[in-house]
Amino acid sequence: MASAHPAPADGLDPGLPAALGYLPSDPAFVANPYPTFARLREAAPVAYDAATNQWLVARHADVSALLRDRRLGRSYGHLATDEEFGRTPPPAWQAPFTESQRAQLIDMEPPDHTRLRRLVSTAFTPRTVEGMRPLIGEIVDGLVGAAAGRGTFDLLADVIEPLPVTVIAAMLGIPASDRQLLRPWSADMTMMFELDATEADQRRAVQATVEFTAYVRDLVRARSAAPANDLLSELVGVAEGSDRLTEDELIGTAILLLNAGHEASVNGAGNAWRTLFLHPDALARLRADPTLVASAVEELLRFDTPAPMFERWVLDEIEVQGVRIPRGQEVALLFASANRDEAAFPDADVVHLDRSPNPHLTFGAGIHFCLGAPLARLELQVLFRALVERMPTLELTAAPVFKPRFILRGVEALPVRLR
Repeated sequence: MASAHPAPADGLDPGLPAALGYLPSDPAFVANPYPTFARLREAAPVAYDAATNQWLVARHADVSALLRDRRLGRSYGHLATDEEFGRTPPPAWQAPFTESQRAQLIDMEPPDHTRLRRLVSTAFTPRTVEGMRPLIGEIVDGLVGAAAGRGTFDLLADVIEPLPVTVIAAMLGIPASDRQLLRPWSADMTMMFELDATEADQRRAVQATVEFTAYVRDLVRARSAAPANDLLSELVGVAEGSDRLTEDELIGTAILLLNAGHEASVNGAGNAWRTLFLHPDALARLRADPTLVASAVEELLRFDTPAPMFERWVLDEIEVQGVRIPRGQEVALLFASANRDEAAFPDADVVHLDRSPNPHLTFGAGIHFCLGAPLARLELQVLFRALVERMPTLELTAAPVFKPRFILRGVEALPVRLR
C-alpha cells in the first residue's frame, strides 16, 4: 500500500539509511547486512528511510520494547481505513491475497487475535509438540540416511527443506501425493512481502493464494464431514463453548503454518548451517559435544536470523530515542540488527554456542511471538544432532549464495560432501 512520504522529524535525513548502506534490494547488502546494521545502531538507531517509506529501528532494547508496545500493530484495519491512514488501498485484483492475510493470526490485532490465538494454541501445547518427536526423528533419519548414501548432495534441498514441510504437512493431514504442490505456492505467496516485489511477483502471489486457498478449503470441508487423526481435524473441532474457528480462519491458519514451515524454518536452518561451515571452530566444538545442540540452535538463530525485519503500524504516536513517529507510519523493526547489538550480546559478532542468556528476537516477542517456535526448535534440535553425529565429515563444496530476498532471507543452496 503506497502513500506519500511523510516529512521526517527535524534533523533527520531521509537519505541517511541508504548512505549508511541500507539497500534492501542490493544483493551485496542481502548477503551481508551486518556492517550496515552496526552503522545504523551507532549513527541512526531510529531513522526514516525515504526509499522504503519506513522508520527503521535498529537497537535491541528499542525493538524488544516496541514488539510489546500496543500502540503498534501488525495491522490497522480494525481502527481505520487505508485512506484514514494516508495509504492507497491495494488494487482489486489483490483481494484474494489481502483477504487471506486478514484471516491469519499473524496479521490480526485484539480482540480477534486474542480469540484466534486462544483457539489455535490448544493444538500447540508443549505436550502436543513433544509428542511430535518420534515423527520428526523418523523423518530426519530417512532424509539423513538417503543423503549419506549419495555422499555429495545439497544439504538445503535434500535434507533441510523437506523436514519442516513434511512435518507440518503430516500434522495437517495433507496427502503425501499432494505435498509437491505446497512449496511453489508458498514461495510465490511470500514474494508479496518483499519490499521490491514487482507487479509480476504480486500477481503470482495472488494466483498462488487462489490455488492454495481452494486446495485447503477442500481439505477443511472433507475433515468437517469426516474427521481424521490429524491437526486439521483437531482445528475443525476446536471450540470454547459456542466459539469455533470459521472456515476462513481454518484455511488461514493452515496456510500460515505451511508458509512458516516452508520459508522461515527452512531459511533458519540453512543460514545456521552456513554459519557453522564458515565457523569451523564452532562446528568442531558442536561435533565434539552434541549436548550443546539446544543452545547452539538459539545462538545460530540469533547470529543470522531468517527474518531480518518485521513491520508494525503506528496506531498511536510514539517516541523512540527522542524521535517522534506519528500515527499512520510504518515501522521496520530490524530483528537482525537487534540480534547483533553489543548492548544485549557481548561479542555479538562471535558465535558462542553456549551463549547464556540469549534474549534473541528471532521468534518475535509480545502477543505476536511465534506460535510455532517450540515446533521449529524441536525440528532443528533433532536435525542438527543427527547431522553432527551421523555426518561428522560433512563439508561445503562451494560458497553459498543468498536468494535475492531480504524479508525472508536465506541461501539458494548448500552444496556439500562427506569426506
